[in-house]
Amino acid sequence: MDNNTYVVIMAGGIGSRFWPFSRTNYPKQFHDVLGIGESMLQTTAKRFADICPPENLFIVTNKDYEALVKEQLPELSDNQILLEPVGRNTAPCIAYASYKIAQLNPKANLVVTPADHVVLKQDVFTEVVKDALDAASKDDVLITLGITPSRPDTGYGYIQYIDEKNSKIKKVKTFTEKPNLELAQMFLDSGDFVWNSGIFIWNVQSILKAFHQHLPEITEVFEEGNSTFNTPQEQNFITRAYSQCRNVSIDYGIMEKVDNVYVLLADIGWSDLGTWNSLYTINDKDENGNVVDGDVMLYDTKDCIIKTPKNRLVVLQGLDDFIVAEYDNVLMICRKEEEQKVKEFVADAKSKKGSDYI
Repeated sequence: MDNNTYVVIMAGGIGSRFWPFSRTNYPKQFHDVLGIGESMLQTTAKRFADICPPENLFIVTNKDYEALVKEQLPELSDNQILLEPVGRNTAPCIAYASYKIAQLNPKANLVVTPADHVVLKQDVFTEVVKDALDAASKDDVLITLGITPSRPDTGYGYIQYIDEKNSKIKKVKTFTEKPNLELAQMFLDSGDFVWNSGIFIWNVQSILKAFHQHLPEITEVFEEGNSTFNTPQEQNFITRAYSQCRNVSIDYGIMEKVDNVYVLLADIGWSDLGTWNSLYTINDKDENGNVVDGDVMLYDTKDCIIKTPKNRLVVLQGLDDFIVAEYDNVLMICRKEEEQKVKEFVADAKSKKGSDYI
């Protein structure tokens, strides 16, 4: 195991498309979404047990979730938990972690991953990440793992790469973040594009150079804090720094602009688990195509996903292709094909019923 390898898990999002299960005070990354006895954050941390030393694992999250992180990953030191005062998307999040780790080890190679992704092929994942880390340690490259698309999804970035037959790491030709449906369908039909998994691998100096070139305002903000990282003054500095950062993703801010982006094709059983349909897709179904997590009795019901409290008996009859989800004080019943309305439900619940429901 390489002591120059560091893992950064981004765990600050709310996951509103998973409402009512994912809530502002308890987002989905802290839930046992898959019903396996551990949260998505715990599963993600465990995923890197053979990739980096435990002291090289860092979590970036909102300050409101500090207690949840400590409860679920008690082995982490305070210095391994990076607390954002407010969400500013992935670019400031990654900049914060990169500057902090660069102070600890200027030779660090980083894996940056969301906390709420599913990887079903652990052994393959470990091998792929180690290949990417090896490449990143030798060259000035920014690597993302690429996933063969199965549908024209508008929620992912799409990567077109130059197919160099003798290399596992392919140079990216175009990088398109979240296209419209028509363009996504064209990408799928062409067979020339892969999804950007949002799992990145690079040397810390490579990503800092990319920030300097393409997001110089973020570089200026965080370089002022170099003397405070990994000291008691760090949190006060970060509170000031984030007030100066605009909301920008690493995809828009850097990955679409640089010319040293590479993709490693990865058949790792990946899902970003961003929606109820994605959870339905990866789970085992009963003989009627239902995914059930809860104490549920079903009659004439098929192709549904049902996630309800274990201490509540739920009886359903005559449903076809529905989401039935209950958590805390909210029950949602929605057609699977209409799940894009979940964000609308959240907005309406907040405006009409108040923040207790979101």
